[in-house]
Amino acid sequence: MLAEDIERTVIERARNGDGSAARQIYDRYSRYLAATCARFLPDPTDQNDVLQESFVKIFTSLDRFEFRGEGSFKAWMRQISVNEALKLLRKRRQGVFVKLDYDLPEEVPDDVDGEADVGDVPGQVLQEMIKDLPEGYRTVLNLYAFEKMSHKEIARQLGISENTSASQLHRARQLLAHWIKDYLKKRNNNNG
Repeated sequence: MLAEDIERTVIERARNGDGSAARQIYDRYSRYLAATCARFLPDPTDQNDVLQESFVKIFTSLDRFEFRGEGSFKAWMRQISVNEALKLLRKRRQGVFVKLDYDLPEEVPDDVDGEADVGDVPGQVLQEMIKDLPEGYRTVLNLYAFEKMSHKEIARQLGISENTSASQLHRARQLLAHWIKDYLKKRNNNNG
């Protein structure tokens, strides 16, 4: 409860224009929100731009935030950063999110089932693989796996059909499974 009370106090101080409270919020959550942005945007410049826009939105919207217990502030800020990342992606497509009809690259065999054991893959390597996915695949995968959105919610958010969302997720998993199997095979060959 103490941490919750402290967080409420800092939020209230920031709402009232206390710059040091705003700095505390930034210092505490900027790395987390930067990682959230990086999941959607592989380019560091885009990540920084979206992070900056997210904090502008956070600080100008603090009066609308309703504290609902521990974690609610972090979740609210994460949602703002996700929305800002998606806004940038949509803007780049001039109103059309992204054509989500990619074909799988030819090097992905049809028998890859999209379920690979990621337990032996370092987190940083897996993050790089996700970053290398085509934009549509990466976006749907992030919204589904990390933001826990349903295909219906993803479809509404991105302006695509639920079937397209499901297809993109399947293809993202299939491509990741292929890359993971290749990574593990290469690593085992180098160690053997």
